[in-house]
Amino acid sequence: METPVMVSSETLKDLVEQILFASRVPRDRAELVADSLVAANLRGVDSHGVMLLTYYLDQIRTGNIDPDAEGHVVSESGACLVYDACHGIGQYISGICCDHAVRLARRNGIGMAVSRNSSHFGAAAYWALRISAHGLMGMAFTNASPSVPPWQGREGRIGTNPICVSLPSSEAGGWLLDMATTTVAKNRIYKAVAGGQPTLPVGWALDADGAPTQDTQKALSGLLMPLGGYKGSGLGMMVEILCGVLSGGAMTTQLGGLHSTSRRMCSSHCFVAIDVARFMPLEEFQSRMEFLITTVKSAQPAQGYDEVVVAGDPEWRMEAQRLREGIPLDASVWRRLGELAQELNIPLP
Repeated sequence: METPVMVSSETLKDLVEQILFASRVPRDRAELVADSLVAANLRGVDSHGVMLLTYYLDQIRTGNIDPDAEGHVVSESGACLVYDACHGIGQYISGICCDHAVRLARRNGIGMAVSRNSSHFGAAAYWALRISAHGLMGMAFTNASPSVPPWQGREGRIGTNPICVSLPSSEAGGWLLDMATTTVAKNRIYKAVAGGQPTLPVGWALDADGAPTQDTQKALSGLLMPLGGYKGSGLGMMVEILCGVLSGGAMTTQLGGLHSTSRRMCSSHCFVAIDVARFMPLEEFQSRMEFLITTVKSAQPAQGYDEVVVAGDPEWRMEAQRLREGIPLDASVWRRLGELAQELNIPLP
């Protein structure tokens, strides 16, 4: 396996932004997409980082994503809003919908915005964090291409359909859950392929016949494993309801995929903002979260572990490390960025 290339987050972000802008993505949207991808790399979620740029550009070049699309509000009633993305850039649409959810939560105590006809929005954590930065509890969900069989099935019907929750945390009360409803996200398989990894851990994937496999190539043409069996299957369907059903958008086999240009993605997203100050003062909420997290972490570590961690801890630690030392990019990803830069006459740093 080739040695990773170390790149600073700012250098990487600037390069990705330039590539997007040269590919006729408006500057503000190019900046947002670049920031969201590099943020995922910083948190150690490389499967949702800059390796996705190539796929985004393919979708734009084939017309599946319209980089200029603004989208529009379909309806707004009380705390609820429906948005039609008109096949725009997923990050740009998500930013608009998050801001609507925040606005509605300020007015009503809770705000929920669902969008349809969108595209891949990157890592869900980026959007839940955008909401919680306003002192609100933030939630983000999206449906995805049907790469997961329903429980006891052997054909894809549900996507990885992630669930993300972020809190308006104080330092000791940080908690950020970002999880696919499969054992791993599909992009982890693509990352393994790009990195020349021949086998996968147990429980990640199924082959085309629905049998468990550790073979990376068989997994690539196969299916993903639902998280926790029938429980993950149920959670994936719950996300499909919140996103695809509720928005009036595409569902299950009606969706396209990021890695195929044969049809538009037509993703649907759901964003929820909750004003915790409607329940108790924000400071009290944060104090209670600190108590909860401290109590959970006070448990004695199991054999083979040095400590108890909660959701968000590994990613925040990784982010601090990569801000100091740089982001280790797979050599294949760096080469592809170099090829794109050369095609677009952009100097490679």
